[in-house]
Amino acid sequence: MNDSGNEFDKLVGPGESLRVMDLLKRGATRRDVLAMLLAGGMQAALAGSLAGVAATAHAETPKRGGRIRVAVATAAASDTLDPAKQSNQSDYVRCNMVYNGLTSLDRSLTARAALAESFNTTDAKTWIFTLRKGVTFHDGKALSPADVVYSIMRHKDPATVSKAKVLAEQIESVKATGPNEVTVVLTSPNADLPVILGTFHFHIVKDGTTDFSAGIGTGPYKIKEFRPGVRTLVVRNAAYWKPGKPYLDEIEFVGIADDSARVNALLSGGMDLVAMVNPRAVARVKSTPGYAVLVTQSGQYSDLIMRKDAGPGTSPDFLMGMKYLQDREQMKKAIALDYAVVGNDQPIDPTNRFFFKDLPQRPFDPEKAKFHFRKAGVTGKVPVVTSPAALYSVEIAMVLQQTAQRVGLDLDIKRMPADGYWSNHWLNSPVGFGNVNPRPSADTILTQFFKSDAPWNESRWKNPKFDQLLVAARGETDTAKRKQLYADMQTMIHEDAGIGIPLFLASIDGHSSKLKGLSPIPLGGLMGYSFAENVWLDA
Repeated sequence: MNDSGNEFDKLVGPGESLRVMDLLKRGATRRDVLAMLLAGGMQAALAGSLAGVAATAHAETPKRGGRIRVAVATAAASDTLDPAKQSNQSDYVRCNMVYNGLTSLDRSLTARAALAESFNTTDAKTWIFTLRKGVTFHDGKALSPADVVYSIMRHKDPATVSKAKVLAEQIESVKATGPNEVTVVLTSPNADLPVILGTFHFHIVKDGTTDFSAGIGTGPYKIKEFRPGVRTLVVRNAAYWKPGKPYLDEIEFVGIADDSARVNALLSGGMDLVAMVNPRAVARVKSTPGYAVLVTQSGQYSDLIMRKDAGPGTSPDFLMGMKYLQDREQMKKAIALDYAVVGNDQPIDPTNRFFFKDLPQRPFDPEKAKFHFRKAGVTGKVPVVTSPAALYSVEIAMVLQQTAQRVGLDLDIKRMPADGYWSNHWLNSPVGFGNVNPRPSADTILTQFFKSDAPWNESRWKNPKFDQLLVAARGETDTAKRKQLYADMQTMIHEDAGIGIPLFLASIDGHSSKLKGLSPIPLGGLMGYSFAENVWLDA
């Protein structure tokens, strides 16, 4: 029974609680429960109140069984079941269905025990993880330290081409130090290691796995069908190590790139849960009986990328001009319909404990933008690549285009289809857009997207001093000093990187009211992509 049921148990006693819940399971109404309590001699007012509590507790008790269909905005031939290669929402959802990490992140983005039942350190450099007993992979193999060693160390192998290689570089060694124990030694202290290991790329796979098409993990669901770019079908893992979970029998998971088509699929009954609902569609979803939205404010952003090694971004004045060209308040109201907070061209959002609130907000200033464009000597059309794949990027680009015309700059918007955008255009276009999903810590996002040698360093910004500060901040145990280091790094990105971040976006998911168990986790929409093991159908 969930917490609500436990509360009812405390109010009436375990015996009466069981009788009431049994009645409700067999279809009894609130009136039936009230009659039972009155027959037992309870006062009418108290009985009426407790009957309501019991009905609520029963309604919130997860139910077993059922099948749901879920759609996100991305699907491509590059879809993967290799944790090291995850790169978008589709991959994160899919891999969360079939794998677990040593840790997982809760609603405050604190690391909690998962496949590791405990973890500890005395110096933030040497970490000991004790593995949970009784965990098996989908094929029946028991989880062992060798699986953990292999899963983490493969990120350091250049041949893996891991998206988390830059995070794994700080790991000096991973060794089995007991039948159920793994010791991780870092090159320098990092108090955030359990948080990093709770991120998606560090899911645990079987020792020696090189073919990931079957998706053999320890997670709540097993792969029944996986067709990259088409659909994924998963079925309940009856041997899952979390008691009682998961609740659903089967989940079908697809990508629908078009915003309107995704919402139409939900409201027509074709989907039970859809990601990335456009704010303009929220009222329509809410006003349709049987449907609701889940809003998650987080550090997600779509950024204007201006490569510093190619195109007009080689001029610092062009970069500064484009930053002054962003009318953030207009974008917040007209594009995000206030489902966002204003950004300041650096990636740490206001919900993060290391957010530098005293960094002066860059204003919208067309005249300063015009000055910098003239100084940069930019002439002719400037191609700007956008796609629905990068949330709101098309709309943001159009606002920039209109403003640029007023200062004599011709931005040529190149709208690309969502399919193939991340592999063909993101990181390749001199001026374009990215979409960065929330990261669990300041260190993670700065390391993955701004460290000089990071593979996802979108603008190719290279700053040795920044790299030094990044390492220093990881090992700093004095919170005040650490906060200052992160403030310095945010300032450097704000001033010099080829990135414009106008807004931090809320994730909006639409769902059937019959789908229960959803709650926001600021790692992103769909409960930080971990909805699969937490939701149930109240049919």
